[in-house]
Amino acid sequence: MSPLSSARIMLFQIKWEGTDSLAEQNLSNEQLARIAVAALESKKGSDIVNIDMRGRMAITDYFVIATGHSTTQVKALSTAVEDALEEIGIRPARKEGFSGGRWILLDYGGVVIHIFHQEARDYYDLEHYWQDLPRVNFSS
Repeated sequence: MSPLSSARIMLFQIKWEGTDSLAEQNLSNEQLARIAVAALESKKGSDIVNIDMRGRMAITDYFVIATGHSTTQVKALSTAVEDALEEIGIRPARKEGFSGGRWILLDYGGVVIHIFHQEARDYYDLEHYWQDLPRVNFSS
């Protein structure tokens, strides 16, 4: 079974509406976040938190935050998300921090994914800044 099998299963669960590709269906930001979470889970990302930013931040609907336990794993998590979404024709508008592997940010517009090394996640503590916002369970 391929490392992105969870993400692929998630893709097939999304209903086809007679289009040639999933990108043509205008996937919702929730669906994009679910695919990203499945990809993170496929590479053993830990402490995955999904924050509903709707109504609080005009530029994005969801923050997805995950942890890798080495810089190699942090990079692998990022690559897994990118591969899963690229498979359906979606690329990040912005990507930051890949070379360092301590905090990688993938900006997909309505979904912003933060992948941290444990020490960086503890230091920046993004969940604390957004503690008043609802969490959403996108785990597969």
